[in-house]
Amino acid sequence: MKLVEGRAEIADLDAFLADIGTVADEFDCAIQAFDADYVLGEDHLRTAVERADRAFDRDANVARERAVEILLYAAGRRQINRALRMGVGEGETDVVVVVHSPEDDAEDEHAAAQAVGDLLAPASASTGAGALAPDRIDSEEVRDFFDVSETELDATDATLADLVRERVALLDVEK
Repeated sequence: MKLVEGRAEIADLDAFLADIGTVADEFDCAIQAFDADYVLGEDHLRTAVERADRAFDRDANVARERAVEILLYAAGRRQINRALRMGVGEGETDVVVVVHSPEDDAEDEHAAAQAVGDLLAPASASTGAGALAPDRIDSEEVRDFFDVSETELDATDATLADLVRERVALLDVEK
């Protein structure tokens, strides 16, 4: 799995997704773009990719496409329409893009990641760091999206990122 961080300036969402789809097809990789505001680090996405791969290996996937299955796991949801909120939309936004070769072809993954990077501008200068910088997250918005209550946070010494990864892992149990 490779992650590509940057800023997407999306005037036409369908055209942007078609460009990503072309790269995915060319390099036989699953490629999924995420709004960086909902991504709690590399481990969050790595866990989603691992769970999606396992679902495909076990013939237990919900989505037909691996990239969509990755989105479902990252969002901790089984409903595609609810998970799409974590994806990208029209306008300017910092993004994190997962590029994953199910065949573990490092060369294709690397080439696909470079091609995706060519579609993006550098991440927002206003954050002073990349799209995965932990201090750029709006904790309240993330808690709302992943249904993490203040009570739940207070009841544990786990971080918000830990609780989100737990949601990703628990998605298998909820099937």
